[in-house]
Amino acid sequence: MVQINISVRHGHISEATQEKIREKIEKLPRIYDRITAIELTIDLEHHEMLRVDLRVSAKHRPDLLASGTSTELLSSVDNALDKMEKQLRKQKGKAQDRHRGPGRRQEKLPGTIDRKTN
Repeated sequence: MVQINISVRHGHISEATQEKIREKIEKLPRIYDRITAIELTIDLEHHEMLRVDLRVSAKHRPDLLASGTSTELLSSVDNALDKMEKQLRKQKGKAQDRHRGPGRRQEKLPGTIDRKTN
């Protein structure tokens, strides 16, 4: 089970809004299964531009960070989640490439030209 923490600075959000945000966040472990904790911080100091910071902790990986800003709270959350999804997909791809075996990326496709020798 992934630990999810939602905190708010300079204000308060309703339980219903927190639940909507939690539902969105709970989809992240489907992308990358090594996630151990997710921390979302909502900054309501500037009402004209709301900021959301998202930190994801995963096993044997440095924390991943993403932030989103918008005039609407849920849009800010979506922006941060989109950025985080890209980072998680990239991490997953790197992990899969490592496990595919040595020299896999350097394999020369038939019919390609080796530019180092020409």
